[in-house]
Amino acid sequence: MSELIGQLTMVSLAASVVGLIVAVFFYFRVKGLPEGTDTMNMIASFIREGAMTFLMREYKVLAVYAVAVFAFLFFAFQGEGTGLLAGGCFLFGAFLSLFSGFIGMKAATFANVRTCQAAREGSKPNALLTALDGGAVMGLFVAATAILGLGGLYYVFATHPHLATVLHSFAVGASSIALFSRIGGGIYTKAADVGSDIAGKVVEGIPEDDPRNPGGIADNVGDNVGDVAGMGADIYESLVAAIVATMAIALTAKIEFILGLFTGGQTAEEARFLAVTLPVFLAGVGLIVSIVCIFIARTLRQNAPAMVLRAALIVPSIIICVVAYIIMPMLGVSQAVTYSLAAGAIGGALIGLVTEFYTAWSPVERVADASKTGAGTGIISGLAVGMESTVVSLFIVAAVGYTANAVMPEGMELFGIAMGAVGMLAGTAIVMTVDAYGPISDNAGGISEMSGLGPDVRAITDELDSVGNTTAAIGKGFAIGSATLTVLALFSAFILEVNHVRVTSGMEELVLKLDEAPILIGLLLGACLPYAVGASTMIAVGKAAQSIIEEIKRQFDEIPGLREGKADPDGTAIVDIATKAALSQMVLPGSVAILAPVGIGFLLGPAALAGMLAGAVAVGASLSLFMANAGGAWDNAKKFIEAGGLEGHPKGSETHKAAVVGDTVGDPFKDTSGPGVAILIKVMSVVSLLIAPLIATF
Repeated sequence: MSELIGQLTMVSLAASVVGLIVAVFFYFRVKGLPEGTDTMNMIASFIREGAMTFLMREYKVLAVYAVAVFAFLFFAFQGEGTGLLAGGCFLFGAFLSLFSGFIGMKAATFANVRTCQAAREGSKPNALLTALDGGAVMGLFVAATAILGLGGLYYVFATHPHLATVLHSFAVGASSIALFSRIGGGIYTKAADVGSDIAGKVVEGIPEDDPRNPGGIADNVGDNVGDVAGMGADIYESLVAAIVATMAIALTAKIEFILGLFTGGQTAEEARFLAVTLPVFLAGVGLIVSIVCIFIARTLRQNAPAMVLRAALIVPSIIICVVAYIIMPMLGVSQAVTYSLAAGAIGGALIGLVTEFYTAWSPVERVADASKTGAGTGIISGLAVGMESTVVSLFIVAAVGYTANAVMPEGMELFGIAMGAVGMLAGTAIVMTVDAYGPISDNAGGISEMSGLGPDVRAITDELDSVGNTTAAIGKGFAIGSATLTVLALFSAFILEVNHVRVTSGMEELVLKLDEAPILIGLLLGACLPYAVGASTMIAVGKAAQSIIEEIKRQFDEIPGLREGKADPDGTAIVDIATKAALSQMVLPGSVAILAPVGIGFLLGPAALAGMLAGAVAVGASLSLFMANAGGAWDNAKKFIEAGGLEGHPKGSETHKAAVVGDTVGDPFKDTSGPGVAILIKVMSVVSLLIAPLIATF
C-alpha cells in the first residue's frame, strides 16, 4: 500500500472516530436533560423496557442465524483457505450493525421523554433540538461504524490476495442483519400500530395514544424498533453495500481502463489501489460534511422545523459535490469521478423532494378529498399516488445511472454507476439523523397524550410529529432509491467477478443474452421473490394485528373501570403478542434472501443468477417505492383531515373514518413490506457477489 493510499484510508478512519465521539457527546447531552414528571418517566420506562426486550429476543434469534451462516462460509471457502477469514468478517459486519442499532435506539428512548418535557416547558426550539440530537446519535453511529469497519478491514487486508472475500463477507453480515432487523421491526411496529388504531379509534372511539388503550405502549415501542433500529440497520447496510460494490468493481476491472480515471503519474498497481480506496475516502468526507451540517441545523432551531430538516437533507449533497470537485484534482483523479458522485448526491436529494411532494403536499389532499365518498375511493386515490410517484423516482434513478455512466472514461462506466451510489449515500449520517428524529417526536406526542399534559404541549409535539412523518417518508424514499442504484452497482460487480474468475481459469467470459433460457428463467424467478416477501410480511402484520385487536377488546370487556379510566390497561400483553409475531414471521423472508441466490447459483449457474438479480431489482425497486409512497400518502391524508384540512369533515366524521381505513392499509405498505422488499434485493445481490467465485465456472 502506497503512502497516499494509507493516508486517504486514515482520513476515513479518523472521520469515523470523530463521528463516534460526537455521537457519544450527543448521547450524554440528551441523557442529562430534564425528564419531566413521574408519570412521564413511568411511561417512557415502559417504552424503553419494551424496546430493549424486543431487541434482546431478536438478537437471540439472530445469534443462531449468525452461527449457521458462519459455519456455511467456513466450509464453503475452505477450499480457498479463507473459511475462517470469511466467517469472521461476516460476524464483524453483523456485530457492527447490531451495535449501532442498539446504541441508537437507547438514545431514542431517552430522547422521547426529554423532547416531551421541552414541549411541556413551552419551548418548541428546545424540543426540536432534543429530538434532533437524539436522532444524531443513531445517524452518526450508523455512518461511523460502517466506515470504521470497512476502512479498518481495508487498511489491514489491502494487500491480502483475498481482499474481495473479506469485503464481501463483511457486507453479507451487514445486509442480512439489516433484513431481519427491518422486517422484524416492521412487523412489530405495524402490528401494534394497526391493532391500536383499529381497536382504539374504530372499536372504542378513543385516540390510539389514549392512556386507556392497552396498545399505546406497544405502538410507541414499535416506533423505536421499526423506525430507529430497523431503519438504521437498513441505511447502514446500504452504505456498506455501495462502498463494497465500488471497491469490487475497481478490484476486477481491467487495468488499462482504470488508468483512464487518473490524470497520470500513477503506476498500474497504484492506480488500482487508489480506485479501490476512493469510495472509502469519499464516504469519510461525507461523514465530516454531515457532522458540520448537523451542527448547522442545530443553530437554526429557532426557525420552522420543516425548513430546518429539509435544509439538513439537501445542503450536505451540495457541499459534498463542491468538496469533491476541489479534492479530486489534488489526488490526480479525473473529475469524471466527481461528476458521477455529484449525480448520485443530487439524485438522492431530488428523490427526497419527490417523496416529500407525494407524501405531504397536493397528492395527499387529493387522497383526503377522495375519502369523502368512502374508504374505497380513498384507497384507489392512494394507490394512484404511489404508482405515479414510482415513475418519477425511478426516472431520477435512471437519470443518475445514465449520467454517471456517460461521464466516465471507456471501460469504467460501471464504476461511475457505483460511485453515484456512494454519492447518494455519502450524507448517510444526517439523513439517518433526520429520519430518527421522526419516531422520537412521535413518541414525545404519545407520552404527552398518555400523561395528560394538555393541548398546549400536544400542539408542539404534534407539529414536530407532523414534520417527522414527512422526514420519515423522505428517508424511506431515499433508502429505496439508493438501494436501487446500489443493486445496479452490485449486479455489475457480480458480473465482473464471475468473468474475472472465468478468465483466470481459461474460460470464456460470461455474456448475458436475453434470448437464452437460463436468463429468462432467472428473470421470472427474480420477479417472483419481491411479491413473495411482500405477501408474507403483509400477512404477518395482518395476523398479529388481529390478535392485538382481540386482546384489546378482551381487556375493555373484562377489566372493570378501564373504559371509564379508573383502571390501568395491561400493555405488556400487547408487547408480547407483537414481539412473538415479529420474531416468528421474520424468518421466512430473511431465509429467502439468503437461500434464493445460493440455490439458483449452484443449481442453475451464474447466468440464471444474473437473470434472477435483474428481475428482482426491476420488480423490487418499483414495488418498494410504490408501497412506501402510497402508505405515506394515506397516513398523511388521515392527519390532514385530523388537522382540520377538509372543511366540514372533522376528526371523527365518516370521511375521517374512511381515511383511517386507508392509513391501516398503508401502515404495513410503508413500514414493513416496502422497506423489506428494498432490503431483499440488496441482500440477494451481496450474497451473489460473495458466492460469485464459487459458481463462476458452473
